[in-house]
Amino acid sequence: MTPGLATFRTILSPSCSIPANQQSGRSNACTVGKPIHRLRPWTERDRLPAMTNVVIPPNPPPSVEVVIEISRGSFLKRGSSGQVDFVSPVPCPYNYGSIHQYIGGEGDFLDAIVLGPCLAVGSKVRVNAYGAVGFSERSKYEDKLICAAKPINSHDRRNILLFFKLYVFLKGLLNVVRGHGGRSHCEGWGDASAAIARARPVK
Repeated sequence: MTPGLATFRTILSPSCSIPANQQSGRSNACTVGKPIHRLRPWTERDRLPAMTNVVIPPNPPPSVEVVIEISRGSFLKRGSSGQVDFVSPVPCPYNYGSIHQYIGGEGDFLDAIVLGPCLAVGSKVRVNAYGAVGFSERSKYEDKLICAAKPINSHDRRNILLFFKLYVFLKGLLNVVRGHGGRSHCEGWGDASAAIARARPVK
């Protein structure tokens, strides 16, 4: 049956009781300790049992425009200016870029990764932000938005966090080689809208 406003789903309600003098022997009577059934309208959330591995944000995800700086599979880490920051020992599994409408915690454009196929450097894509990963380094905090054309699942989320933990480890080694003090740490998964709210809009 096609779901709609007229489609209803039966759910189990808490038990109820009625006075003994109103109880009858009929099978449909509501008796002490016997659960009853109520109806509620069908909603999109009822699709969840068939989509248990999909990470669904509590609100519609924000839409952002990302300028690609590093294509998926590249070994070069570039900044928003195009200058090579460092050469990674492993290829980047995601497209890496920035959102030029916001300034992040380190004073540069707000960072973002884009899941999906390889995208050309310099291309602009309109995608949804489904989360953010936070980083603290040398008393500074920054967010990296996690973007995609479709909702991400729990497997994607786990792999993203593993990648950024490796990223932080390699970045820490690079800071030691460069003589930069301070501790680098991955703060974990966060909300995309909150990350955008922490950023400073470009005027």
